[in-house]
Amino acid sequence: MIGLSQVQMVEFPLHGDERGRLVVVEGMKDIPFDIKRLFYIYGSDKDVVRGTHANRKSEFVLINVAGTSKVKVKDGLGNEKVFDLDRPNIGVYLPTLVWKDMYDFSADSVLLVLSNEPYDATEYIRDYDEFCRIVSEQKGE
Repeated sequence: MIGLSQVQMVEFPLHGDERGRLVVVEGMKDIPFDIKRLFYIYGSDKDVVRGTHANRKSEFVLINVAGTSKVKVKDGLGNEKVFDLDRPNIGVYLPTLVWKDMYDFSADSVLLVLSNEPYDATEYIRDYDEFCRIVSEQKGE
């Protein structure tokens, strides 16, 4: 079973000169999957919590391309980690079956999310107790 040990910060090469900066993210090179979907979250207040789910098939890389936010991940077994996304050339890789909460958005936050899967509502686990049960069952295998 994949757990929090697979969740990791990723730093992307930063290119640029006096004209500005450029960050390139390529699937299967800078991140461990082909990118099949991307979306971004903006306009969330500081007190808003986004995410609050886990995924059976989708992997993600989250990058704050503007502003800042935090990501709390849980493995359903009592372990959790918090990641600060505070630079546009870093991200956090989230494998499958990791509970995620995104929060503490700055007023100018734009959180870019890259995924290996197109959207499929049926693969989302939105109830934390159900998530914990699934993880426990998989750990027992």
